[in-house]
Amino acid sequence: MEKKYDLIIIGSGPGGYVAAIRASQLGMKVAVVEKESLGGICLNWGCIPTKALLKSAQVFDYIKHAADYGINIDTAQADFGKIIQRSRNVAQDMSKGIQFLFKKNKIDILYGIGKIYDPHTVFVQSANDTVAHYKATYILLATGGKSKALPHIPIDNKKVIDYRKAMSLDKKPASMIIIGSGAIGTEFAYFYNAMGTQVTLVEYMPHIVPLEDEDIAQQLTKSFQKSGIQIHTQTKVQNVTIAEDGICHVHAQKNGEKITLQSSIVLSAIGITTNLTDIGLENVDISSENEKLIVNDFYQTSVSSIYAIGDIVPGPALAHVASAEGIICVEKMAGLFPEKINYNNIPFCTYSQPEIASVGYTAKQAKAAGYDILVGKFPFTASGKASAAGKKEGFVKVVFDAKYGEWLGAQMIGDNVTEMIAAVVVARKLETTGHEIIKSVHPHPTMSEAVMEAVAAAYQEVIHL
Repeated sequence: MEKKYDLIIIGSGPGGYVAAIRASQLGMKVAVVEKESLGGICLNWGCIPTKALLKSAQVFDYIKHAADYGINIDTAQADFGKIIQRSRNVAQDMSKGIQFLFKKNKIDILYGIGKIYDPHTVFVQSANDTVAHYKATYILLATGGKSKALPHIPIDNKKVIDYRKAMSLDKKPASMIIIGSGAIGTEFAYFYNAMGTQVTLVEYMPHIVPLEDEDIAQQLTKSFQKSGIQIHTQTKVQNVTIAEDGICHVHAQKNGEKITLQSSIVLSAIGITTNLTDIGLENVDISSENEKLIVNDFYQTSVSSIYAIGDIVPGPALAHVASAEGIICVEKMAGLFPEKINYNNIPFCTYSQPEIASVGYTAKQAKAAGYDILVGKFPFTASGKASAAGKKEGFVKVVFDAKYGEWLGAQMIGDNVTEMIAAVVVARKLETTGHEIIKSVHPHPTMSEAVMEAVAAAYQEVIHL
């Protein structure tokens, strides 16, 4: 029997499930189509389980350096299997939490593969191959992304693996080459190095974390190399071969010279690609460009009843971006007047140790945009809290418009900076000036004082440098 909804969402990741809950709050009858587990890649195989792995690595790091804090521990061993299982348990518990929220908000779950049949109809093919069709006033595509694979680096998930396999290996590899040093590659480099794997990080661009400020990249390079991670930048991987003894040989060119790197396993972390195949796009005339669906400021596609959010539309492929887009688009459907997103005020976070967090313009980008800028920088070596915590690596860097005092951007690297960046996001949203930050009393001793000190440095008022 045909069932009618106000909104059907294909995909239950951080865009889809958040949109579903907000739509239900607004009085819509909502169904969500999910082919695997509620929460999508982010909750089950991305953001959440990787942070669980990284927390285990951080705890192990603390134990290994316990003597630095006056605590003697004779031996400490990491049980790799239990660490992986803890990560999986965390993800499963979070997925159950989404089930609870759906039940609370009276949202129907349609398990199976969802496809658009026409602008108001979705077909759902279940695991037993039965097909049901559902009608909706609106359809929201939130199908997310998957690991990008290059033709010359085929992923077999045995010797050449993707991020999903990297968080569920049966045993710790002796050595690992990671191709790509974005957030995914960087976080796994830290995790496996902390576990005792010999890690080599390979990056095509001139520096690792290539989307970040160059000062940030230099600091992370220094920190990683200090921990024993080998780094090759300006290195183009040509192919990967597997020898008879199972050793992986990564053949590459570095600065025009051929090199060969060897490891037990290779992780391809070159990014993600959109999930746009097999969702019925051929049945509707939706405009797209460069593997992204074209949408307006409120995520409506060229087909008025179909919206799209997250990795499949232009913009940063981040969980919190997809969530914000989902809320905005359903509020628009409901007749509200939501404010469009300022994509220049989106925080970016990398959860390695040290952590990285940034928002807005770098100094280089601000200059290129025509601003006359003031730059302030405060190292954590001058922070009392960082010294007491034994976490003195890193700094806070801020960028201001010299003429009007507009806060153009901030970049941070150090312990817990991913928790600090939100204050900058809010301050920029409120159009706060540098002088207002300097005159806002910050608690002492805290890591967050470094933000105030960096701003003061930009205005030649810094005290502790």
